[in-house]
Amino acid sequence: MKRKCTLCNEEFVGRSDKKFCSDSCRNAFNNLNKKEHEQFITDVNKILRKNRMILHQLNPVGKSTVRKEYLDKMGFDFQFFTHTYTTKNNNTYKFCYEYGYFEIEGDKILIINWQQYMKNQL
Repeated sequence: MKRKCTLCNEEFVGRSDKKFCSDSCRNAFNNLNKKEHEQFITDVNKILRKNRMILHQLNPVGKSTVRKEYLDKMGFDFQFFTHTYTTKNNNTYKFCYEYGYFEIEGDKILIINWQQYMKNQL
């Protein structure tokens, strides 16, 4: 029975469940799919690394306050973070790896370093 290759549409003869005319077509198809799926992860990791670098630069002593617009100008993306920590006062810090931030007074951001006692919420 003649079938058409999923990648190149070339006709071939093979088992009823065979989808590709050759190993190279099968590999190329799988590599294309893998790239598409992994591209999203690569893009998110790039944003997270950039966010972390910005927080690291702005927080040399473990606790800092900066204006939100300054983070925006540096390219910080507030949609991406690795985890959250909620304090006893119900303040939720968003973390980018070991650096956390919390919006205070509307336009200011408090940046902190992760502390060992926060481990219980991970």
